[in-house]
Amino acid sequence: MKSIFDTYCYHASKHVTKTYSTSFYSGVSKLDKKIRNDVHAIYGMVRFADEIVDSFHGFDKETLLSEFKAATFQAIERGISLNPILNSFQTTVNKYGIDFDLINQFFHSMEMDLNPVNYTQEKYDEYIFGSAEAVGLMCLKIFVYGNTNEYEKLKPYAMRLGAAFQKINFLRDIKDDSQVLGRLYFPNVDTNNMTLENKLAIEAEIKKDFEEAYKGIGMLPKSSRFGVYMSYRYYSSLLKHIEKQTLADLMNERFSIPTSLKSLLYAKSVIRHSINRL
Repeated sequence: MKSIFDTYCYHASKHVTKTYSTSFYSGVSKLDKKIRNDVHAIYGMVRFADEIVDSFHGFDKETLLSEFKAATFQAIERGISLNPILNSFQTTVNKYGIDFDLINQFFHSMEMDLNPVNYTQEKYDEYIFGSAEAVGLMCLKIFVYGNTNEYEKLKPYAMRLGAAFQKINFLRDIKDDSQVLGRLYFPNVDTNNMTLENKLAIEAEIKKDFEEAYKGIGMLPKSSRFGVYMSYRYYSSLLKHIEKQTLADLMNERFSIPTSLKSLLYAKSVIRHSINRL
């Protein structure tokens, strides 16, 4: 029966999430069971595309990404794929009517990672939209169960949250991005000679994104609100941790939240959620 195959495919996407990002997996586990698999399906597809451009050194990344993109849209059109990750993704896309433009924008940002880019403010915004905001909007369509009115109302907040997450990742990964992958995302900043003023300006920009994004979290359906709030709390704490580090620290180590602090964040978030303070 095809239902057995579809179940297997969703399990495969779930395994990708758990393998690549324990933090994101933890956030997804706080969503309602009805939508968890669909979010895993989004993550599985974008994770594989990201791995092509970030990890498949020594291979023809451009061809691999082009083939993966073509296979993704072919799966959506056919309504099936023998690639488990793409099969679960197409099922979710077709179920919620996720906009193809968001998928195209995501792949466009992945294509930008194939070659060095001189990141002006315009290119920076363009990259963030595809790599983070578009992915957040795909998830938002799931959170509102495909409701167009709710989607449009929450869209600006989802975009700001996605942007904040991406910018924090840029700061956290600045060592590998600049020294290993040769990527300099921040506009008008020489990553190899980054100043404290640059760092403070980026952190202030992220805080503004978070302030706006937080307004939308409380408007989400209960089925997704707590899971998104947990991700918000995790990244907010990560930003505070990064703020305490020197530029030399960032260029020498990739920081993450200790497990003990993650547990404390979860406990505090449960209390806040239980008294309806989100």
